[in-house]
Amino acid sequence: MKKIFISIIVMFSFFMTKAQNAAPQNVIAVLEKAGKNKIELEKVIQQYNKNKADSLKLKAAYFLISNMDIHYSADYYWADRTGKRIPYNEMDYPDFVTAVKAFDEIKLKYEGVKPVPVIYKDIDTIKADFLIKNIENAFEVWKRPQAKNTSFSDFCNYILPYRVGSEPLQDWRAIYKEKFKWIQDSVKGENTEVALQYFANDFRSWFINTWDQEQRKEPLPHLGPIQLLNRKKGNCDDIGDLMTYMLRSQGYAASVESVPFWATSTGTHFFNSTYSSEGKLIPFDVSTANVKIDNFSREPSKVIRFTYARQPDVLASIIPKEQIPPGFMRSENYRDVTSNYWQTSSLETPLFIPKIKQSVAYVCVFNGLKWRATWWGKIKENKVKFDNLCKGAVFLPAYYIDDKIIPAGYPVASGYQHQLTLKPDLINTRNVTIEEQDKYLKFRLDKKYTLYYWNNNWISMGEQTATAETKSLVFEKVPKNALLLLVSDYSQGKERPFIITDNQERIWF
Repeated sequence: MKKIFISIIVMFSFFMTKAQNAAPQNVIAVLEKAGKNKIELEKVIQQYNKNKADSLKLKAAYFLISNMDIHYSADYYWADRTGKRIPYNEMDYPDFVTAVKAFDEIKLKYEGVKPVPVIYKDIDTIKADFLIKNIENAFEVWKRPQAKNTSFSDFCNYILPYRVGSEPLQDWRAIYKEKFKWIQDSVKGENTEVALQYFANDFRSWFINTWDQEQRKEPLPHLGPIQLLNRKKGNCDDIGDLMTYMLRSQGYAASVESVPFWATSTGTHFFNSTYSSEGKLIPFDVSTANVKIDNFSREPSKVIRFTYARQPDVLASIIPKEQIPPGFMRSENYRDVTSNYWQTSSLETPLFIPKIKQSVAYVCVFNGLKWRATWWGKIKENKVKFDNLCKGAVFLPAYYIDDKIIPAGYPVASGYQHQLTLKPDLINTRNVTIEEQDKYLKFRLDKKYTLYYWNNNWISMGEQTATAETKSLVFEKVPKNALLLLVSDYSQGKERPFIITDNQERIWF
């Protein structure tokens, strides 16, 4: 019996080695990183190596595994004051209301309850059965009419993936496929745009958009797909994830698109895109009345599409992630699709020479009273060129040094006709009159207003208090050609910078 058992192990190892040797080099490289979990990934390859009819499924498995090393789950568990783990999992309860009630009881039982963030790498945790079921389900819906013109490449990136972001891994395919199977009868013979309206109507009947109402307090960047169904509420990023699961479960290619920061407003945004049966891109947002996005109402700093596959020439493949500002630029699986949504242009500008040599500079937009890095460019001879930036915004070149954004040049206003470098003229000054403007600025009684201009930081030009008769404020000796900012003492962080032209026209950014 012992000899038979040993023979089985030897034969299994032989087949695993044979399958691995036949795999592409990028797959082998990931398998070698998988450590003890390598055997699970090899089982998937062996499953689809058995039959020549499964050659496309084998390629799909290769695709998933070859990109698996950049993916992970950002999760957490609850611990007491001493750091001891508390036996609680919201997924153990039939609905979110019951889970919250149970957690309230736990908080009474344990002292100092706190969340403890954890990271689980996919290559360390994914099991063969999970991956095989995901592949089988994805191929089944790829046969449906709405996916008939979806290429294998688009299928791999926008239908096949078992995850959307860094959410906890959950076996969602079968549950979503069953829950939203009604769409097949409802839209039989209809185009994708009609299907999106059905999805949107259904979504609004049971899911609450919590934007500007509440924020999650636990350290969870992405809710898992089953959590979304159970909680039935979330922000625009949660809605983007939910719609991706819903559409992919029914054979529609779908992706999450992101505006990391608005360039002429405050905040961020997430929405989705899919494709018509003719292969035309359809951006959509089910939280809006029109659903389909024809255009934005404001300038996006960038529009980013997230993929499962790592993408060539992303910044994180060039320099260490620690040298990159926190955010999407630290990841390896995104595409810049800004030009699909807005007029764009390149911006080239000279840079201040830093104390520490830098190979990359960043471009920032002003959002929430802070300069926020949104793209990058390689430095050549103390100059940098930023590609594919939206028109109609003001940008600040910057370095990222010691976890801080450091100004690297003067702001540049990138208009629709021309660009203007805003280097303040400290010799030639003028009086500036700030008048009230409908929908933008109304002076409030007894409130204080401070005017600033930008010269590597915001420099005050003085403070004034509004009276009942105030319709305008006058500030003296303001440098010409300067980027300006008026901030009130009741600020909510939504003020926008502006310039005043030689003919006293005020242009907001």
